[in-house]
Amino acid sequence: MPHPIMFCEDDPVLATVRAMALAFPDAYEKVSHGRPAFFATKMFAMYGGSAKPETKGDYISYPQSVMVKVDDSERLALQQDARFFYPAYLGPSGWLGLDLTAAKDIDWDEVGELIDASFRIVAPAKLIRQLDGG
Repeated sequence: MPHPIMFCEDDPVLATVRAMALAFPDAYEKVSHGRPAFFATKMFAMYGGSAKPETKGDYISYPQSVMVKVDDSERLALQQDARFFYPAYLGPSGWLGLDLTAAKDIDWDEVGELIDASFRIVAPAKLIRQLDGG
């Protein structure tokens, strides 16, 4: 049984995340687990996510968020920021989510930097060289 679709195609925040993610070399989008996911061979970003609650109960949903793979050296600092969450399922594999509704204004430069860093962690070396103009 496929996952239900968990996003609105006309979401303007998704449109901006999509444009950023698809600007990377050979990036493509497909729906994975009901959410837009962005790949360059491997997944480097996903729009929307959820987290397990600290106590028993329903998952906490973050429909307007971006999940990215983060470098281990940056994980602790990012987790100190209340806008970040430890995503269900992907968290143990080195991913964090950024709740894009947690601040008054979205810092799109920060979002771009997070997506760029995630791309560089998972993309093949030839795509990273292409990104860097080589």
